[in-house]
Amino acid sequence: MRNRIRLIAPAIAAVILAAALSGCGAGNTIRIGTQTFSEPKIIAHMYRALIEDRTDLKVKVMPDLAASPVVLDAMKNNDIQMATLYSGMLFDNYFPFEPTKDRRKVLEQAQTGFDKFFGLKWFDSFGFENTYAFTVRKDLAEQHRLEKISDVKPLAGSMKLGMDTTWLVRESDGYPAFQKAYGITFGQTFPMEIALVYNAVASKSMDIVLAYSTDARLKEYELTTLQDDKQFFPPYDASPVIRKDVLEKYPELNEIIGLLVGKIDAQTMIELNYEVDVNKRNEKKVAEQYLKKIGLLQ
Repeated sequence: MRNRIRLIAPAIAAVILAAALSGCGAGNTIRIGTQTFSEPKIIAHMYRALIEDRTDLKVKVMPDLAASPVVLDAMKNNDIQMATLYSGMLFDNYFPFEPTKDRRKVLEQAQTGFDKFFGLKWFDSFGFENTYAFTVRKDLAEQHRLEKISDVKPLAGSMKLGMDTTWLVRESDGYPAFQKAYGITFGQTFPMEIALVYNAVASKSMDIVLAYSTDARLKEYELTTLQDDKQFFPPYDASPVIRKDVLEKYPELNEIIGLLVGKIDAQTMIELNYEVDVNKRNEKKVAEQYLKKIGLLQ
């Protein structure tokens, strides 16, 4: 999932983070760290607006901290105090867990484990997950009534599949395991960078691609996401996460953070990402506009 392509090596990211923090005061400032893509940046600015509107605290958004493991390390070191993280991080072996793909059980284990081993409060999900998703053109979905992955089986032998290069050989949730779980083998497979799959299917170079479930390009290219009806892909529900010692110091944050829990579904996140990634709008403006739309900001 989206530990994403690691555009910045963790060591370099740590240097950048240290440099950024050197100019920041402590005291009543909450630092919210983000990964390199738009989604957590938008959410960080939502919380910046909500916290500054409802408290005397100051909030600084620290963007582009590489992948989620770097964000987690920064939280552990108290370089940042809050972030958006994904329940599927459970599978990265930070602590013992019970293997499962049940969304609720994965979330509950993440909440329990990161509390016990990292001192973090992991809230319930915003209402969306950002995981792998099989995607087809809207016209193809309508023509063949494709709603879930299993619907593809009669057509698969004649279809060209485009996918993330690494997915072809991944063991637990890659192509070989997928073939076994769904009994589906595509006629041709074309490994490529994940950024290329959207245009590839939209231009009919590919018939079906493996994409990310909240990517802005799903809207840009009018693509249809197929339901994972056998729950093959691990859950990656997005949640706000904050250091427990910060909540103890500022208990009012508990209610404020909870304001967005259950308030952002996958389609809404796609729309928000679209505003930033395609329409090139500022994350801060997009975040504040959404909060006003749902009545959380004047």
